[in-house]
Amino acid sequence: MAVVFDSYRSGDDAQLVPLWQRSIWKDSINDERFRNLFLLDANFDPEGLRIARDGGRIVGACYALRRQLPMSGTDLEPGNGWITWFCVDPGERRRGIGSRLMKDALAFLASKGVKTAYFASYAPNYIVPGLDRSAYPEASAMMDKLGFTRQYECVAMDLNMLDYHYTEDAAKTKAKREAEGYLFRSATNADLKEVVSFNDREFNADWARAIREGVPRNVPMDQVVICREPAPAGAAAGSLGKICGFAMFGAYEGLRERFGPFGVQEKKRGLGLGKVLLNECLMRQKAIGVHGSWFLWTSEREVCGILYQKTGFKITRRFDVLQKKI
Repeated sequence: MAVVFDSYRSGDDAQLVPLWQRSIWKDSINDERFRNLFLLDANFDPEGLRIARDGGRIVGACYALRRQLPMSGTDLEPGNGWITWFCVDPGERRRGIGSRLMKDALAFLASKGVKTAYFASYAPNYIVPGLDRSAYPEASAMMDKLGFTRQYECVAMDLNMLDYHYTEDAAKTKAKREAEGYLFRSATNADLKEVVSFNDREFNADWARAIREGVPRNVPMDQVVICREPAPAGAAAGSLGKICGFAMFGAYEGLRERFGPFGVQEKKRGLGLGKVLLNECLMRQKAIGVHGSWFLWTSEREVCGILYQKTGFKITRRFDVLQKKI
């Protein structure tokens, strides 16, 4: 029977989740995550979830979307679209199914005015930040053939917490900065508005969203650590300086093992504030019984990536963030 290509129908997830588990083996998913990350995403459009059917079986799928709800303000990022995942049943490969699904997904994005398609760096609901070429060599070859090019490389890292302890260097840095008036502590309700605004201004809207959505989803406040700069000279007793850095864990899907987001204001870098914030979070992860800390992406050679490795994190995966002009 010829393969038929169409779009998502209600109930297809009953086959899509097992198909995913057979195909995207290194990044598995279950019914709950599929529902929460895709079907309930404000930007989900059934037409963008392209399906390959062979009789009554779903043998492949490819998910494309563009913003219908802005991440921040009114910016819908016109012209940008994302393909966040695709899969073909291992027993049905080399029939051109993956290429056809990808072309249909690109055509869907083009019909919505998209000029550049990215794989797979969509926020907020991405599974991986890009293509793991070592895990999925067939997908890698297909993406190259279709004209996707690497935008940049990022790495995932993991830390075995069994041997971790608050580093002596971080402890000395913390004492020095505190003597200068810097304050490191768990966020409180009174801090939330400022820490959200700080992330929206200094980093990106997805980090601000992680706090706005994570705390109501029962991320404890002691999993959000902030750093405040010294109070201005002449300020009244008890006055606080501005937030200049923060770190948290458990923000994404409530996974306590997952570290991040994490950042320090650019003008305050070089003081070791990030080193202290990282260790404060790791210490708290270990204290609640977490045996491993991990995150999905950073640059291996930039300051943050170097800090992670000095603290004991090991690179466990590499991803290519890809793009294609439509």
